[in-house]
Amino acid sequence: MYIRHIIAIIVFTFCGVWAYGQDTAPDVPPKVGLVLSGGGAKGLAHIGALKVIEEAGIKVDYIGGTSMGAIVGALYASGYSAHELDSIFKKTDFTDLIQDNVPRGAKTFYEKEDSERYALSLPFTNFKVSFPPAISGGQNIYNMLVQLLFHVKDIQDFRKLPIPFLCIATNVETGEEVLLDKGYLPEAIVASGTFPSLFEPSEIDGDILIDGGVVNNYPIDQVRAMGADIIIGVDVQHDLATRESLSSATEILLQINNYRTVNDMKRKSGQTDIYIRPDIDEFSVIDFEKGNQIIKSGEAAARTFQDELIKIAQTQDHHPKPHKRIQLMDSLTINRMIIEGNDRYTRGYIKGKLRFNLADKISFEELKQGINNLSATGNFKAIRYDLVSNGLGTDLILKLKENPTKMFLKMSAHYDDLYKSAALINLTKKNFLMKDDVASFDFILGDNIRYNMQYYLDKGYYWSFGINSRLTDFDSEIDFSLIRGNFNVPDDPNIQRINIDVTDLTNQIYLQTVLQEEFAFTLGAEHKLLRYSTRTLGQQSMEAGFSEGNGRTTFENSNYFSAFSKITLDTYDDKYFPTKGLLFDSDIHLYLLSSDYNDNFKEFAVAKARLGTVVPLRHNLSLNVETEGGVKLGTSAVTSFDFVLGGFGNEFVNNFTPFIGYDFLSLPGNSYIKAYGRLDYRFAPKNHILFTANFANVADDLFRTGDWFQEPTFSGYGIGYGFESFLGPVQIYYSWSPEITSSNVFFSVGYWF
Repeated sequence: MYIRHIIAIIVFTFCGVWAYGQDTAPDVPPKVGLVLSGGGAKGLAHIGALKVIEEAGIKVDYIGGTSMGAIVGALYASGYSAHELDSIFKKTDFTDLIQDNVPRGAKTFYEKEDSERYALSLPFTNFKVSFPPAISGGQNIYNMLVQLLFHVKDIQDFRKLPIPFLCIATNVETGEEVLLDKGYLPEAIVASGTFPSLFEPSEIDGDILIDGGVVNNYPIDQVRAMGADIIIGVDVQHDLATRESLSSATEILLQINNYRTVNDMKRKSGQTDIYIRPDIDEFSVIDFEKGNQIIKSGEAAARTFQDELIKIAQTQDHHPKPHKRIQLMDSLTINRMIIEGNDRYTRGYIKGKLRFNLADKISFEELKQGINNLSATGNFKAIRYDLVSNGLGTDLILKLKENPTKMFLKMSAHYDDLYKSAALINLTKKNFLMKDDVASFDFILGDNIRYNMQYYLDKGYYWSFGINSRLTDFDSEIDFSLIRGNFNVPDDPNIQRINIDVTDLTNQIYLQTVLQEEFAFTLGAEHKLLRYSTRTLGQQSMEAGFSEGNGRTTFENSNYFSAFSKITLDTYDDKYFPTKGLLFDSDIHLYLLSSDYNDNFKEFAVAKARLGTVVPLRHNLSLNVETEGGVKLGTSAVTSFDFVLGGFGNEFVNNFTPFIGYDFLSLPGNSYIKAYGRLDYRFAPKNHILFTANFANVADDLFRTGDWFQEPTFSGYGIGYGFESFLGPVQIYYSWSPEITSSNVFFSVGYWF
C-alpha cells in the first residue's frame, strides 16, 4: 500500500506540472519549409504557386531548391515578393539569356569581322577537331542574377538571408551531392542550375559542379534538417517521357536523369505535407516563351490547396508587415578589382576590356557591357565575379576560367554573282607569339582562289597592333568604255563589253586605339599590288604589239605604297539586317610611291566617308538611311584607284562600291556621292522583305566643278528577300534603274568574305 501511495503522489504531481505548463507556456508556431524542384522552364510554375502561398498568409521559414527551383527560391529568400518575381520573369528574354548572345557592340572591330565571317567554329587541339562541351557559358544569366541579388551581396551565410535558404549541386567528378548554403549567392544558384551540355560546368572552391537535379531534385530532407515542421513542396519535374516526346538531346538527357528522381519522388511526395504538382506535362524544359501559361498552371495547382494553406497560416499566428519593395540597384562604385585565373592574358588587357575606371560611379549596364566585352573575346570559358562591400565602395573579385583551347578550325561557304562560289577554311591561333594576341589565316577555294591573313595584338585601352595580308581575285564583264584610251588598250569602236580580271594583293601594318568597342582610330602603312588584265583583247593586242604573248592584255600591274588613317564608329546591332544604330566610316590613303607600270605616277590621295543610321519605324519595320562619298586628291593620271559603282555586296576591294540597279563595275569616276535607303520588314523570325533605293552622281572632278550638288544622275531600285540562315544571310534582289533598259537579279548565300 505504501508503494502504491508513493506512485499515486508522483503521477499526480507530474500531471499537475504538465497541466500548468500547458496553461502557462504559449504554443510554439510550426516552422514552414518550402521545397522547390528543378524543371527548367517548368520551374516558372513556382512563381504561380508562391502567389497563392503568399495570399494565404503563410510565413515561409526555410527554402530549399534545385536548379530552376534554386533560382526562384533564392530570389524569394532574398526578399522579392511573388508578384515582383512574376514581373521580373515576364520581362526576361530567356532565349537571349540561355544562348549567351553577346551584343555586337561588345565586340572590337576585329571580333566583329571574325563573328560575321564564319558559319562554324570548332576547337582544334593536337590536330584533332573536338566539339564545345556546352552551348552556353551562362554569362547572361549570371549578370542578371548579380544585379537582382545586389542587395544581399554581403550575406555569405545563406541562413542569414531574410528567409534561410539552401540549394543543391552535383560534383561532376565524384557524382556526390553538394549542399550549397554559404558563399556568393548568384554563383551558388547558377551552379545548381548548370544543366549538362546546355551550360558550362561551374567551379566553386575547386569543385566542378553541375545541375543538382542529377542527384537530388527535391531537397526535402535538407529543408527538414533546417528545422521545418511542415513542408510545402512544388514539384515541376518531368515524369518519364514516351518515345514520341524524346525529340531533342535536352529531352534525352533529362530522361536519363529522371530515372533516379522519379523513383525518389515516390518517397518524398509522401513526406510532403502540402504536395503541389502543377499540370504542365505539355510543356518542355525549354518552353520559356510559354512562361505566362506555366505560371498560371502553378497558380491553379496551388489553389486546390487553398483551404489547407489558410489553416497552416492560422496556426502560425503570423501578422505580415507591409512588403517593402526591393529597389533594383542601377549603379555602383567599384574602387578595387581583384583578378583571379588570368595566366594567358594581362591585367591591362582585362582592365582595358572592362572599360571603366576604378572609383568612378558606373551603371550596372556599364558593368555588364564590360563583362560582355570580355566574354566576346572567346578567351574565357566562364567569367564569374563577386561584388563585395569594402566600406568605401565595392570590391570586384573577378574569377576567370580561361579557355584552354588556343586553336580553332573555322569554316564558311558563300556564293554571289561577283566572286561566284567559295569555300573558306580558317585556322585561328590565340597566344600565337605573346599574351593578348591572335593570328588567323583564311584559305578560300572556289572559282577564285583567295586568302586573308590577320595578326592582332589587343592592348585594350592602349594602342593595339595589327598586320593584314589579303589576296583577292575575280573577273567581271564590264563596259569597254571604262578602260578605252588606257595605256596598252587598243581603241576599237566595235568592242562594247570585255571581261576584266582583277587581282589585288594588299599588305597592311597598323596601330589602332579602340576608345569604345564601337569607336576606333587607326593609323598604318600599306603595300598594294594591283593587276588589271583581260583576254578579250588578246588578238587585237597581239596585232598592235600590246599583248604579253599569252593572249592577255595587261593595263595595270603596279606596286603602290601608301600611308593611311581611318576613323570608324559602328553601333549597328547587325551587319546585314540592322534594326538600330549609327555608322560612320572614313578612310584616307596617301599614295607616296609606285613601281609605275604605266609610267604616269604622281603622289595623290584618296579620301572617302560613309555615314548612316537605322531607326525602327514600328514593330519589325526599320529604315536604314546612308550617305557616302569619295574623292581623289591630286593631279596624278593614275585611274586604277578611281571609284566604280555598281552591283550588290559587302566585301568589295579598292574603291569598287555597290550600287543597286546597275551591274558590277558600271559607273566610273574619280569622285562620287551616293545616297542609300532601305526598308526592312521582318515578317517572320529571320525572314525579311527588303526595298532599296539609291541615288548617285559619279564623274571626274565632281567636287571641283560643283556637280555633286546637282540632281542625281544615276538611280536604282531593288526589292528583295533576306533570310538569316546558319550559313549566314541569304539575299536575293530584283533591281532596275529608270536610266537603262536592262534589269538585274543579284543573289548571295552566306557570310561575305
